[in-house]
Amino acid sequence: MSLPIRVLLAKVGLDGHDRGVKVVARTLRDAGMDVIYTGLHRTPEEVVNAAVQEDVDILGVSLLSGAHMTICPKIMRLLKDKDAEDTIVVVGGVVPDEDVIPLRDMGVKELLLQDTTPKEIVARLEKLVQERGPR
Repeated sequence: MSLPIRVLLAKVGLDGHDRGVKVVARTLRDAGMDVIYTGLHRTPEEVVNAAVQEDVDILGVSLLSGAHMTICPKIMRLLKDKDAEDTIVVVGGVVPDEDVIPLRDMGVKELLLQDTTPKEIVARLEKLVQERGPR
């Protein structure tokens, strides 16, 4: 039997809307994943430190504030600095089409936008962990 996928979900920055990330957390738990939710208004440093300490497979960053092009590069740099580049980073929320390729180029593995179904979210995360393989 394999270990459950470990996911840390985070709201980074000033975005105070957390209904969506709470729905995702419940969906992932119901699918058998271990889920940690850091709460609102976290810094990139807090989120990366928590991801490393908790040894998560996936760091899910929920952003509705439009700050993804500022926050995501910081998160990716901090993961690299902590030698945790095998942590899969996904971004959920509202992301304009023109930012998708730059986010992928910086290392974000998946974008889960507001119209992504719960079933699709689970399937995509499972696939990402399977593709990465054991750590």
